[in-house]
Amino acid sequence: GQSGYLGTLITNTLLQRGHTVSAIPRNLLFNNPDLLKRELSGIDVIIHLAGSPILVRWNDKNKQIITNSRVTTTENIAKALHLMQPEERPKKMIQASAIGVYKAFEKHDENSQNFDNGFVGNVVQQWEKASEDLPDEIKRTIFRIGLVIGKKAKTITNLKLPFQMGLGAKTGSGKQPFPFIHDADLAAAFLWATENESASGIFNLVSPNQISNNEFTKALAKSLNRPAIFTIPEFVLKLVLGEAAVLLTESPAVEPKNLIDAGFEFQYADINSALREITKD
Repeated sequence: GQSGYLGTLITNTLLQRGHTVSAIPRNLLFNNPDLLKRELSGIDVIIHLAGSPILVRWNDKNKQIITNSRVTTTENIAKALHLMQPEERPKKMIQASAIGVYKAFEKHDENSQNFDNGFVGNVVQQWEKASEDLPDEIKRTIFRIGLVIGKKAKTITNLKLPFQMGLGAKTGSGKQPFPFIHDADLAAAFLWATENESASGIFNLVSPNQISNNEFTKALAKSLNRPAIFTIPEFVLKLVLGEAAVLLTESPAVEPKNLIDAGFEFQYADINSALREITKD
């Protein structure tokens, strides 16, 4: 996933730190693990970000693409690692995941087993399960990522112009939780996991600031000095996105307990400081 938004961000952060970064060709992730094995031999850390966009209509074809791009690729990496000699294997695998694993509207830290039983929850559980059986000497880090915000994040680039025009709007009821992470903190977390040998296990990669969609809407409008008085009704989102509208109208409340306990420091821990950085010229 190096060529994507998050992949580019994380790559640049690692390069600035002096690391060498190599991309895995996408086609190899779907091919025979024997071919993938050669690509992975001799590296220190795998960062697996591959996954096709999920905010699309969930017809049968798109569901298959969404699932395979996450689950099949992870399964093939795990198989390739088992085919390698111990001395060839990386020390760690860092895998992207999503807070969509959790049941919406309820509070969760990493100990929660109250998982979503819809399409997203099932995909994320399969995604994580695909890397459970790694060789014993490979440490495994999973980041359950919240909604990423940043100057180039789609969430912001899609909203900025309407908000600047005074057309800012909350989504649905606006009461749904809005677990976010500034892209600088996301990149810092991946760097931390890469360099910190003890950073293994599951981490919720979200800000410790618990807000709702309505609070985000007000904060973004304030940062742009514009009003936000409108509402995008849920039925409109369903007309456009179908079943996938739940991604915008439903969300869990998520706490980054394990990151906080590990001493990770957020640069943008609250929505106001995050949006000030994002919207400044």
